[in-house]
Amino acid sequence: MTLKHYRELIVWQRAMELVKSTYEVTAKYPSTEAYGLTGQMRRAAVAIPSNIAEGQGRNSTKDFLRYISIAYGSLLELETQVSISEMLGYLSGNETRFLLEKCAEVGRLVNGLRNSLERKIT
Repeated sequence: MTLKHYRELIVWQRAMELVKSTYEVTAKYPSTEAYGLTGQMRRAAVAIPSNIAEGQGRNSTKDFLRYISIAYGSLLELETQVSISEMLGYLSGNETRFLLEKCAEVGRLVNGLRNSLERKIT
C-alpha cells in the first residue's frame, strides 16, 4: 500500500494528539506564562506534526528525513519544557507522566519512520 497523504501516518496522528494534550494542560498555566513557557510548549508541540507533514510533502526521501529530524528536535524540546513545568509546579506528577508517555510514544514512532526512510536511501 502506498502512502498518499501525511494524515495516513500514525506518527502524525499521535503527534496531533500530543498537540491537543499540550494545549489542554497549558491552558491551566498562569497568565504570566502566556508569552513564556505556555507559548514555547505550544509552538514545540505544533512543530512536531507540522514538520512531519511538510517533510512527507517534499519530493525526496532525503528531504523527508531532514524534516523528521527537525520534528524529533521539537519533541525533545517539548519533553524538556514538560520537565521545567513540573519543576516550577505548573504540572502535577501525573500530568508530567501523561505528557512524557505521549512524547515517548511519538518519539518511538518518529524513530521508526526515520529508520524506515534511511533503509530506503541505502
